[in-house]
Amino acid sequence: MKYNVKITEIGDIALDFLSENMLIIFNNNAPKELAEMSVMHEIKELGSDVEVDDLIEIGGKEYMVTAVGGEANSTLRKMGHCSFKFDGETEAQLPGTIHLKGDGNPEITVGGYITII
Repeated sequence: MKYNVKITEIGDIALDFLSENMLIIFNNNAPKELAEMSVMHEIKELGSDVEVDDLIEIGGKEYMVTAVGGEANSTLRKMGHCSFKFDGETEAQLPGTIHLKGDGNPEITVGGYITII
């Protein structure tokens, strides 16, 4: 397991991004202006880099990583931050984005987990 963090808070507009097939995550110590648009989680160390074909479980649903932006692992390590894009793209559109392929968007709840295998 590369990463396993518990969701601690959901920003006021964080789930609005799911309508665009996107989810933004941050450690639970993010600045307030970023927290309102993010799903916040406990601080844990990233065991190893996220790579294409890794499995990510969010809200009980499984997704396969199809692309990893050039900065995504760095920001995940430093701030627990990345953007998940549920579109199955094979080339990252933005440096901090991890693209995922799976069935629909996840159900996000406080107390749920984000797990990277």
